[in-house]
Formats: sequence, structure tokens, C-alpha cells
Amino acid sequence: MRTFRDRIRHTILFEIIALAFVVVGGSWIIGRPMEIIGALSLMFSALAMGWNLLFNWLFDIWDRKYRAFAKRGFVVRAIHASLFELGMVIAGLFLVSWWLGITYWEAFIIDVGFSAFFLLYAYGFNWAYDTIFPVPREA
Repeated sequence: MRTFRDRIRHTILFEIIALAFVVVGGSWIIGRPMEIIGALSLMFSALAMGWNLLFNWLFDIWDRKYRAFAKRGFVVRAIHASLFELGMVIAGLFLVSWWLGITYWEAFIIDVGFSAFFLLYAYGFNWAYDTIFPVPREA
């Protein structure tokens, strides 16, 4: 099991590296200044953390009421992840449209791009992190 210190390192590295990729790549792809994309990225990060807290709290309330916290198999986990991402796309749509002053359709395309990037990035980052900093074996 990972230590608290290791989890802090993981979180900080994940965010710093993601921010670098998103700011540079997003600025190039979208054609906006890095400061604008950087600020948008920070807002997205805050949005994701807030939504994560709220969504998981609400999901746990639902899970307790309707499933009595039964073991979460593939289907429940897939529904959980899909609903979380749907909420992020909806909230992100309004944030991107407002911040960049673009249509909802353009914001949707950018938002889906953010989601696709983070899906691939999270997979690659966690694989690399586990390779560089293996999970300690339990005694």
C-alpha cells in the first residue's frame, strides 16, 4: 500500500505534468495564449476536484440507500465513472464556452478533447509512476 507521502508526490507530479502538457498543447491546438489556457486548466482542475468531492458523496448516499454498499463490480464502476465524466463534460462545457467566448458546440469539442487527453494521460502517467515508484510489498 502506498504511503500518504507517496500519494502527495503522485498527486503533485500528476497535476504539474498534466498542466504543462495542457497549457503548451492546448495553446497550440486551440490557438489561444498560454496564459488563457493555463487559467482555464487551473479552473478545470478546481472544477474536477469540487465535482469529485460532490459526486462521490452523492454516489455514496445513493449506494447506501439502494445497494447497502454492496461490492462494486464492473457494471457499477463503469456507471460511476461514466456519470462522473458526463457531469464533468456538462460543467466543463459552460466553463470553456464562457472563458474562451465560444459557442457551446466549440466548447463541447474542446471539452471532449480534455476528457480524451486525461483518459490517456492518466493511464500513461500511472503506468510510468508505478514503474518508477513501485508499490511497496506488504510484509
